[in-house]
Amino acid sequence: PPRSTLFPYTTLFRSHGGMNDGKSIFSQLISFLPDRDFRRSVARYSGDRYAKKLSCWEQFLAMAFAQLTYRESLRDIEACLGAIGPKLYHLGFGSAVARSTLADANETRDWRIFADFAQVLIRMAIKLYANDATGIPDVHDLYALDSTTIDLCLALFPWARFRKHKAAVKMHTLLDLHGSIPTFIRITDGKVHDVNVLDEIAIEAGAFYVMDRGYIDFERLYRFTLESAFFVVRTKTNVLLQRRYSRQVDKTTGLRSDHTVILTSRSSATAYPDPLRRVTYCDPETGKRLKFLTNNFTLPPLAIAEIYKKRWAVELFFRWIKQHLRIKAFYGTSENAVKTQIWIAVSVYVLVAIVRKRLGIEASLYQLLQIFSVTLFEKTPILRALQRDGFQEELSYPSNQLILFDF
Repeated sequence: PPRSTLFPYTTLFRSHGGMNDGKSIFSQLISFLPDRDFRRSVARYSGDRYAKKLSCWEQFLAMAFAQLTYRESLRDIEACLGAIGPKLYHLGFGSAVARSTLADANETRDWRIFADFAQVLIRMAIKLYANDATGIPDVHDLYALDSTTIDLCLALFPWARFRKHKAAVKMHTLLDLHGSIPTFIRITDGKVHDVNVLDEIAIEAGAFYVMDRGYIDFERLYRFTLESAFFVVRTKTNVLLQRRYSRQVDKTTGLRSDHTVILTSRSSATAYPDPLRRVTYCDPETGKRLKFLTNNFTLPPLAIAEIYKKRWAVELFFRWIKQHLRIKAFYGTSENAVKTQIWIAVSVYVLVAIVRKRLGIEASLYQLLQIFSVTLFEKTPILRALQRDGFQEELSYPSNQLILFDF
């Protein structure tokens, strides 16, 4: 097919919400994708070398459609795309999509095509959200690191053996809290320990990194200090510390102590020879006493606790992407198919974030995905569709699931 068919879009947001009324919402969303970068990713791994019926671009469109409309299976994707028949050409498809062809593409096309393209979108989103406030005074760059385990059926996914009778993959994510944009993602088998990912992260000088206690590894944490970055991590009860200095705190704020400490076990002190700061905070909603370690000695102690609260954003990201994008129900069983689906899901998430920022939309990403799922083929400008439906900023989660320190 000609290039205009494979990439049927130009920049469509030249004026105040100036979307072309003749294009469907799906086409408008796809118009924000950089086609040149996609072609480069395909060429890098020779993705279309043996393609006869379904190009990499058409594969991406089909999988993005599945993510946006919550399709349950390959048969579901085939039936729904087949139902819109004549519209397929205008959406970028050269022909109808057969489930067997899509299954073969997911099994055999290198997943790195879509991983590389997702990284392009991530870089675009980071630039768009770079000036958003973190919510913490004097903290400009703030990242949250965590992982989520995606359970799989061992009989169908034997390559992902996690335990004797269980299979799983882990999605390790570093979230830029300017706009909840995943800047680093690694998909591993379930056996890989969280701390190993610290070796792969490019540490940014002056930035803050917030982590849970699963990332306590003092040799790796000392790398943050050596590279002039800061960390805030919840400590474990078995970490041996000796107090060197105490600072006064306002206990009405929930703070209990602010100490300068040193590590006392030989192995830990050898791995991290510098002093640390320990801040103890009692969450007023849960009554839990939480202790944080950090290598920053200048921020107020309450700011350290507030930084740790921001870690909840990565938990919400995992919950959101599992509930509202298709990564818990996979369309293929091979490692390549699973990684392809996850990376396309991430691409859709970041694409919606890009559209939200470029069009100045106040609605949440969750709300946008909800409305896109039922209006995807309507020929109306995105902003008009949102105004018509009169979005109200609401969260769909019960209030008891949003307690920031509920661990």
